[in-house]
Amino acid sequence: MKKLLGICGLTLALSSSAWADGIVIEDAYARSNGPMAKAGAAFLVIRNDGAVDDTLVGVSSDVARMVELHTHVFENDVARMVALEDGITIAAGEAHRLERGGDHVMFMGLEAPFKQGESVPVVFVFEKAGEIAVEIEVDLERKPDGDHSNH
Repeated sequence: MKKLLGICGLTLALSSSAWADGIVIEDAYARSNGPMAKAGAAFLVIRNDGAVDDTLVGVSSDVARMVELHTHVFENDVARMVALEDGITIAAGEAHRLERGGDHVMFMGLEAPFKQGESVPVVFVFEKAGEIAVEIEVDLERKPDGDHSNH
């Protein structure tokens, strides 16, 4: 039985989606801008298949000195990034997309550059579902609109 649980855990860690208590994280990818970049970001979909709302309250990873939930705000036709201090609430039965130009995971002070095909370990912390560990694949070639036609 322990062996079966270990295999299931390994499969979950290597899959492109992860879940706990109704929260599903899917379609995740990470990227940075060039080999000298000191910052990177991750984009994904969080789906709440549970019966109650849940809030993503934090995120962590050992690949950067600081990891935060960010969004873009527009003031006087200028976009700037700001931390989402209150997290992101995902209503029961709904999904929330973290995407370029919107909400996203921000890695600041990268320990090493992101390399195509490698993965980034990230822990998502939810108010109700708790911690969900995900290995997010680095995809430096992915189009902003989610176009996967060349993969």
